Amino acid sequence: MRYSPVHHYLVIFLLVLSGCSAMPMHRPVPEEKLEQAALTGYPPSIRFWADEAPPDILPRIRQRLSAYREANHDFFLRHGHYPPLHYLAISGGAYDGAFAAGLLSGWNDSGRRPDFALVTGVSAGALIAPFVFAGAHHDHQLRDLFTRSDSSAIFETSMAQVIDGLTGGLAVTNSAPLAQKIQQNITPELMQEIAARHRAGRRLFIGTTNLEAQRGVIWDIGEIANSGNLGSLALIHRIMLASASVPGLFEPVFFDVQAGNERFTEIHTDGGVTAHVFMYPLRIQRSVIDEFERYSLQRHLYVIRNSKVTPEYEALDPGLFSLSRRSIETLTKYHSIGDLYRLYVGAQRDGVDYNLAVIPASFNVRPHELFDPAYMSALFEVGYRMGEKPDPWQKKPPGADYVK
Repeated sequence: MRYSPVHHYLVIFLLVLSGCSAMPMHRPVPEEKLEQAALTGYPPSIRFWADEAPPDILPRIRQRLSAYREANHDFFLRHGHYPPLHYLAISGGAYDGAFAAGLLSGWNDSGRRPDFALVTGVSAGALIAPFVFAGAHHDHQLRDLFTRSDSSAIFETSMAQVIDGLTGGLAVTNSAPLAQKIQQNITPELMQEIAARHRAGRRLFIGTTNLEAQRGVIWDIGEIANSGNLGSLALIHRIMLASASVPGLFEPVFFDVQAGNERFTEIHTDGGVTAHVFMYPLRIQRSVIDEFERYSLQRHLYVIRNSKVTPEYEALDPGLFSLSRRSIETLTKYHSIGDLYRLYVGAQRDGVDYNLAVIPASFNVRPHELFDPAYMSALFEVGYRMGEKPDPWQKKPPGADYVK
């Protein structure tokens, strides 16, 4: 059987077929109070909707650019302009995240990888983004995470777990190993590095999906790290776990929130359900774009899509599982291509240079388990060799060669 990160979504279909699944008791946020819901002890600014910029986006951007200009004051005095702003968006892809880990490592070793002002991550990308944001001295952890982790390091399962998941539970596996791996790697020291870079005007965003609202949520990890809240590290762990929690395969993550004097819970899961990759909310005020132009800031966006974007032939043995898996796999591929177009259109509008890297069509290694170290090591090396090249980037999304 051929494995793919997206075939896990078949579990959703199986849950529907079972007719027995049920959510645990929880108090959902009423629709009319969605905008008020906030995590106790944190400012509302730690998160916002992925499809709409927060109302106070302009003062936020001004504060961020003020910090960035201050941090680069000496550069300005020497050159007469500020250094370019480099953005990095890392997609989901489960074990295919080894591609981004390799590309970023090779890019750094080539001496050409820039220092990013904004790093975003979804799902597997959410596991990579904090290390890249903190700096290249964490690259060895990327290699370890994506070449030495097998399935047992990510999840546990048993026939009892599967039956429980299909007849009333939340998932067919236990994601405790993944939660433990996140806790081991995202340390208090790393959180302080993230906080320091946040204070210098840089931003680290991770995306999740609020299932009941049916909307993506962007979490400002640097704002959380810099909040001084004693629970900040645990919250970051939970956000990363939620972003990587494929529905049905892994349990969703519940967040306690407050709206006024009332307490509720929110259900968050894989950010890839709403967007496989993102930069910032594209519904944004023109005045925000003008703010960047005011200081003549050049901006470059680098998008790493941890999958192929070309069709891949596969002969099928007709059956419920194979046909459903193949359909979901194909749906996910073309959904993700739509996200690449969306980012391209936004970059064109905002005057941002667009660059894209995807797994090459020539890569033909097949995994033998869900998280196969041999497969991930091979993919890491492919990404590494691409990262070493002077220019591994495509300037347009697939099929957009006709766009001027």
